[in-house]
Amino acid sequence: MGTSIYKINKGINKSIEFKGLKAQYIWYLGAGVLALLVSFAILFILGVNPFICLIIITISGSVLVVKVYQLSHKYGEHGMMKKLAHRQIPHGIRIKSRGIYRKPRTKK
Repeated sequence: MGTSIYKINKGINKSIEFKGLKAQYIWYLGAGVLALLVSFAILFILGVNPFICLIIITISGSVLVVKVYQLSHKYGEHGMMKKLAHRQIPHGIRIKSRGIYRKPRTKK
């Protein structure tokens, strides 16, 4: 009876990566490409010259790819989500009435 050799998957908990893009940035790029496809179809249906449509979509696509790669390299895998979450934390708590200090609570 022969022995079986199995490969061990060592990347179980790693996030997905595609050509330098990590995690959610792959989805951002995919959504942007889908939006560019829809916008090309709308421009074409509206009767805009196809060469002008192609130039607009090419420039927009180039800007999209550059910006998504910049975000991916600047913030990394979870950095942008952390930055957006940090913006929602209040800087301070303001209490406009002193009512909570006037009436002491009694235990029942």
